[in-house]
Amino acid sequence: MTDLWIQPTGAALAADVHGIDLSRPVSDEVFARIADAWGEHLVLRFSGQKLDDRMLMQFSARFGELDRVPVAAASLDRADSDVIDEAREWVAVIASVKKDGKAVGSLGNYELVWHTDMSYNALPPRASLLYALEVPADGGNTGFLNMYAAYETLTPDLKRAIEGKTCIHDSSRNSAGELRKGFQRTLDVRQTPGAVHPLVRLHPVTGRKALFLGRRPGAYVHGLEVEESEELLDAIWAHATQEKFAWYQKWRAGDLVMWDNRCVMHRRDAFDESLRRLMHRTQIVGETVLAG
Repeated sequence: MTDLWIQPTGAALAADVHGIDLSRPVSDEVFARIADAWGEHLVLRFSGQKLDDRMLMQFSARFGELDRVPVAAASLDRADSDVIDEAREWVAVIASVKKDGKAVGSLGNYELVWHTDMSYNALPPRASLLYALEVPADGGNTGFLNMYAAYETLTPDLKRAIEGKTCIHDSSRNSAGELRKGFQRTLDVRQTPGAVHPLVRLHPVTGRKALFLGRRPGAYVHGLEVEESEELLDAIWAHATQEKFAWYQKWRAGDLVMWDNRCVMHRRDAFDESLRRLMHRTQIVGETVLAG
């Protein structure tokens, strides 16, 4: 217990958790400290871990019910991913690795734009946990944004403009902008498929308000003319994605990073396609999105 200590990054969010081995059982007292730190810092990094899928699942499940792997990711040939059979339903593989010319994981090596994980669902996951098994020496860094701070620093005019407004979260494209299988390009953003959520979200645990944005393309603010919606969303996104709200994770093998999808957005830098990057991800089932 005395070995555990929290070191904030000094940026707008995120902290390192030192003095804990997540391959061993975590006591209720230690877990309570971790949960408190997560509530305060939004993103936590546990470095130097040695976890198998069972250990990753056990720790993740302390934060709530495990979410199932998205259908598109589950359908991949993952024979080279080392995911144990009983974890295939719960552990997603994020990888640039290929076997016999076929991807063994999802999302490859390209840039991923700022987004909120699976916000196109009615109940977006409350948390994502990403564990690094293999990473390149350079590239593939992950950026995170503090959406509490982004909301709190909006101009009064922008706060008034988004008050009570809802927005479509596009389900047709992934975070690289690729059209998902089974979807067609939507020319009218008012017809974009996906869940509708409030632009300002009330966090169910902290009671704080945060901007809740999914992906910029395909988004539409209900009740506005398309041109008005585009102008408003451009202004919000330009504000929310400022570097002063960000922190970047430079990955090392053995890093486990978890973030709160209810108040954090993230993105990924591209990296050389010849390099191996293999990550395992779990997610926690979310709750109804409350308007702020």
